[in-house]
Amino acid sequence: MFSKFTKLFSLSASFAVLASGIAHAEPSDELIAAAKKEGMLTTIALPHSWCGYGEVIETFKAKYGIEVNELNPNAGSGDELEAIKANKGNTGPQAPDVVDVGLSFGPAAVKEGLLQPYKVEGWDKIPETAKDPEGYWYGDYYGVLAMGVNKDVFTESPEAFADLTDAKYANGVTVGGDPRTGNSRMMTVYAAGASTGAAAGADAANAGIAFFKGLKDSGNLVPVEGTAQNLAQGTAPILFDWDYNLLAMRDKLNGNPPMDVIVPSDSVIAGVYVQGISAYAPHPNAAKLWMEYLYSDEGQLLWLKGYCHPILFNDMAERGVIPQELMDKLPPAENYAKAVFPTLDEQAGAKEAVAGNWAKEMGVQ
Repeated sequence: MFSKFTKLFSLSASFAVLASGIAHAEPSDELIAAAKKEGMLTTIALPHSWCGYGEVIETFKAKYGIEVNELNPNAGSGDELEAIKANKGNTGPQAPDVVDVGLSFGPAAVKEGLLQPYKVEGWDKIPETAKDPEGYWYGDYYGVLAMGVNKDVFTESPEAFADLTDAKYANGVTVGGDPRTGNSRMMTVYAAGASTGAAAGADAANAGIAFFKGLKDSGNLVPVEGTAQNLAQGTAPILFDWDYNLLAMRDKLNGNPPMDVIVPSDSVIAGVYVQGISAYAPHPNAAKLWMEYLYSDEGQLLWLKGYCHPILFNDMAERGVIPQELMDKLPPAENYAKAVFPTLDEQAGAKEAVAGNWAKEMGVQ
């Protein structure tokens, strides 16, 4: 799953539009009262620069008057689950109420009995492949595989994987590195295969390997790392990564060189994070109120300001409640509407195929 980045941009857009387009009813008075009685919510692994969480936390505190106790902002998903296990009998400030973890950690936490079920008001709008059917975990935000394009090198950006086979993109395309050692790279291979119509899982991965082998044979593929420096210098003028990383890269480059971020129209593959409430949460009502806030239009849009696509993005786009100033910062919404969320089994099959066949087909060690 993708790693947490350190870019947070400011947006002057007004969010008054929310008043006429709330995704669901406000939390019940009973839940709000119970949460306020508990008086605190304990979070973990939420750096303020990640997905706009600094503003998310502050607006939640201001709206409900509940203190937020923030544990270890730089912890990873595994650390979050360990914190629950280590504090099963502890109702003090070291016991997290809620977690925000990579997709694979949701089922793992359920298997260990670490989460309690809760279905937010917008439950039915969350994609089936991005939630536990019983409500133990549920997708919160995601990135999609996208292309970053150096416009000084290629004035006409490719719009799809299929475009990359054109000779005009010679010496221009990079996977970003070895897909056997990085999830975003492996999923780039998967996405390329899916663009050909291959079935999900190992078939898509193998088709993706064949796709990139074709680019290598034609001279369009370059074996360099997908970094901002290499894009700017022109040694990797078309590189793949999660869209949130590329959008942050674009802002950092600030037009030097000009950079496009393109979501391929023929294959939109998403990687998702998930939320859950600890089975041992000292503040269970505050945790539920937190979830209702995160899945409200207000909470979802604050994540989007941090370039993390909220799980209810398509629904909000259809209802027209996303400020235009924010939409203008993003690739076109119609491609995000095609987002596919590979299951854990499909990802596992793809990873196994890439591990077994990439080196053999590409002629690398």
